[in-house]
Amino acid sequence: MRTSQSVSVALACPEGAWPHTGWPAPDDPCVGRTVRVTPPFEELRTLRGVEVVILRCEDPSDTASGLPAVRGRTAAPVIVVSPRRDYRTIIEVFRAGAGYLVEGDHCPRMLSSAVVGATAGHTCLSPAACAALREGLRRVSEGGAAMERLRTLLSPRERQIMELLSTGLGAKEIGLRLRLSEKTVRNNLSNIYAKLDARGSTDAVLRWLGAAPVLRV
Repeated sequence: MRTSQSVSVALACPEGAWPHTGWPAPDDPCVGRTVRVTPPFEELRTLRGVEVVILRCEDPSDTASGLPAVRGRTAAPVIVVSPRRDYRTIIEVFRAGAGYLVEGDHCPRMLSSAVVGATAGHTCLSPAACAALREGLRRVSEGGAAMERLRTLLSPRERQIMELLSTGLGAKEIGLRLRLSEKTVRNNLSNIYAKLDARGSTDAVLRWLGAAPVLRV
């Protein structure tokens, strides 16, 4: 039985067939109605009640069948599922405010959690996506050194919080993981944003992962 909190999702798939067999499951408590759309995704302009769009594509930057095409037709949050693992692509998607799951790097439960998180403003990155961003950082030694100096500004607890925030978790979920109150987590996040000279959670994560210019320390 569906819960009253289940999410309505549009599955945008340029290939014409949703490749993740078995998702969503009939008894998935997180995902309710699903509707499939194909390029050029014109249906997204008129669909009512869609809360999240999942875009499965080979190249997220493709203006005809990737993230730009979807973004131009909906105001709903977007989660990209793609086999691309290069950090430049992932940075581009994350800066656009979309989540990024590397194909094969997530289970059905993670995909459902990412959908629910998207409705609350959370931006999910799968483990391989986070690893790709860190690898990109290591390739730029000067940026890596600046990033390490920046991280020393954070306390051990703040570093724990940033590690969890970078996976797409919100304040409530981070509090549950670290056994802290949501208010305590939010207070820590305010301090982190100030120390990282970040405008908000997305900017802070980009700086934390080395995917954005950092202030001079």
